Amino acid sequence: MTQDREPIDEESTEQIVAKLREAFKEEAQDLLAELEAALLELEEAPGDEEHIGRVFRVMHTIKGSGGACEFTDVSAFTHEIENFFDLVRKGKIAVTKEIIDLTLRARDRIKEMFDAYYCGGAITPGLTEEIQSQFKRLIPAGMGAQKASPARTAKQADSKEAPGKQVTYRIQFRPAPDILAEGTNPLDLLHELSGLGSYKAVAHTDDIPFLEDFNPDLCYTSWDIILTTAQGINAIEDVFIFVKDSSDIKIKIVDEDGSAEGDEAADKKLGEILLERGDIGPADLQQALKSKKRVGEVLVETGVVTNDKVEAALAEQEHVREMRDRRQISETASSIRVSTDKLDGLVDLVGELVTVQARLSQTAASGNDPVLLSIAEEVERLTADMRDRTMSIRMLPIGTTFSRFRRLVRDLGQELGKDVELVTEGAETELDKTVIEKLGDPLVHLIRNSIDHGIEAPEVRAAARKPKVGTISLSAVHSGAHVLIEIRDDGAGLDRDAVRAKAVERGMIRDDAELTDKEVLGLVLLPGFSTAKTVTSVSGRGVGLDVVKRAIDALRGTIEISSDKGTGTVITLRLPLTLAIIDGFLTKVGEEHFIFPLSLVYECVELMAGVSATGNNKHMITVRGHIVPYVRLREQFSIAGTGPAIEQIVIVQVEQKRIGFVVDHVVGGHQTVIKNLGTYYRDVKGLSGATILGDGTVALVLDVPKLVQIAEADEVSLTTAGGLTTFDQ
Repeated sequence: MTQDREPIDEESTEQIVAKLREAFKEEAQDLLAELEAALLELEEAPGDEEHIGRVFRVMHTIKGSGGACEFTDVSAFTHEIENFFDLVRKGKIAVTKEIIDLTLRARDRIKEMFDAYYCGGAITPGLTEEIQSQFKRLIPAGMGAQKASPARTAKQADSKEAPGKQVTYRIQFRPAPDILAEGTNPLDLLHELSGLGSYKAVAHTDDIPFLEDFNPDLCYTSWDIILTTAQGINAIEDVFIFVKDSSDIKIKIVDEDGSAEGDEAADKKLGEILLERGDIGPADLQQALKSKKRVGEVLVETGVVTNDKVEAALAEQEHVREMRDRRQISETASSIRVSTDKLDGLVDLVGELVTVQARLSQTAASGNDPVLLSIAEEVERLTADMRDRTMSIRMLPIGTTFSRFRRLVRDLGQELGKDVELVTEGAETELDKTVIEKLGDPLVHLIRNSIDHGIEAPEVRAAARKPKVGTISLSAVHSGAHVLIEIRDDGAGLDRDAVRAKAVERGMIRDDAELTDKEVLGLVLLPGFSTAKTVTSVSGRGVGLDVVKRAIDALRGTIEISSDKGTGTVITLRLPLTLAIIDGFLTKVGEEHFIFPLSLVYECVELMAGVSATGNNKHMITVRGHIVPYVRLREQFSIAGTGPAIEQIVIVQVEQKRIGFVVDHVVGGHQTVIKNLGTYYRDVKGLSGATILGDGTVALVLDVPKLVQIAEADEVSLTTAGGLTTFDQ
């Protein structure tokens, strides 16, 4: 009687697939972003083999990785597109705008498939088959793509074909003598090989005859190539697909990523490599080892091998060793993906540590114990270092955000019938991940606004003697503790008269209001302001730049607009590097503590009774020949009591304006961990958060840009002169 076998645990298999899919989630987004970037660059340079190769490799990776995660619909769909681009890669189909448009649609379809699983999105029925049929229509008659099983998964593929795994191959290429007469240039094949990865080639020229016997129609040269690639052996064989029957081609793995055999191969001696290649026999090697000279020199001197063969073996030895060293460095400095929740938790803990360190320093200072003071100073130094390192982990290059706008500019330009080019600078500029996440939508709105309202139609630009292609520049640069992001277009610019007329029409300003050019341009940031005359899919629904302003204000940033009619518009966003921990400037008014962001503090001066002047019921002080307006925080926040005989003015600079804030005392610098205000204080204007001091008391963090706006709204007329903000006299 036989015992029944236990059934396979289907649930555990499903769990394994689910884990694979979850691990693949972020990689899928990265691959789709890379595919979109490669297609947009290919559109600008349709014949660039590198960009064509990038598209093909991304498709290949999505197919393989998607198959491993059992996304069979994605794998089958991507397989068809991969086959199409294989024909493009081989020069059988030229890249056109129609192909780029269709492939971008396919990319969006793949994203839709992933979103259906990860986010529960809906799938548009029939779109996959429609796109596949359009790709087939673009293939010339009689020219078929590679035939293979579309549902082939990475688990079914041979390990040496797995994408992403770096493998080093030795390729011995002996072309047929009449290869040139057949219309194939061997150098083109070598060039295509070099595009697959890290590559070295050694030419063997011993068979080239003397000139009187030389036939220019024949190929006398052969090559030994060492190639490290993640594309698999199939990609290498594809390079030689048209000459494999007539030429002598040998491909062998000599080093494999992560294998023990690969490490041993890296340590092979020159003689072993020559023996393995078949250039010498065992007896030749034993005879050469008896000499005190180097093996290579002995073998060349005795005529066993040519110098070219020794050079090829040395190149292989050096290349394998170099790849091994590079792999070890990569493994040592490899990055890992960490959940943002864990990272936020780490930042919160560091924030608590900063608060405790402040308490320790204050206790040590009051106790006057030298040993405790020394320990407190050491803890302060370590805490500051930990704070900086933790914050640096949160910093990401803003280029990840910039890259997503190329597709937006392309598609919106086509929709509006405008030729628009996006130029980016400073993509490597780093910014806190929280800021970057919240910055995407405001930038989308600004760029759409520039294309719709700024860039003119091609015929209008031509009439104005401008290039038909409009340009939008997106740049980022560090400026102290801030990042300046500039959106510049060379379009029609803002018409100040039209902006003013629209504001009067909507009752935003009086008809006789006297406004500076900057104040007129600032009107476009008011809620409900729009100059669009018709409602389109892009604009005209009353949703103006006030949405952007609210988002930037929430990030404790500022927005500034400058424009010249007929020339273009520049919008500058000034954003803090981080929102979690900042260097603050601690002050005191009565029993209350206030913190200014140190990056905005310009200087501090004393204010003695009777020194200040008053104009239009507002306060002013002369600082080195310049008039600076100031506001008393005691009055602003209705703090009871009277100030000391000698008060302090903290002068801040915001958008080239300088304004002072009067406090009772200046305490000094303070590492500030910003906490959100409770519901009761959330709507208090002029405050952006709070922090806990070393003695446990709460200090309020001032929203300096908002305080400056409040001062201006209170009819404090400010104008920029000599680099300082002064009152109109």
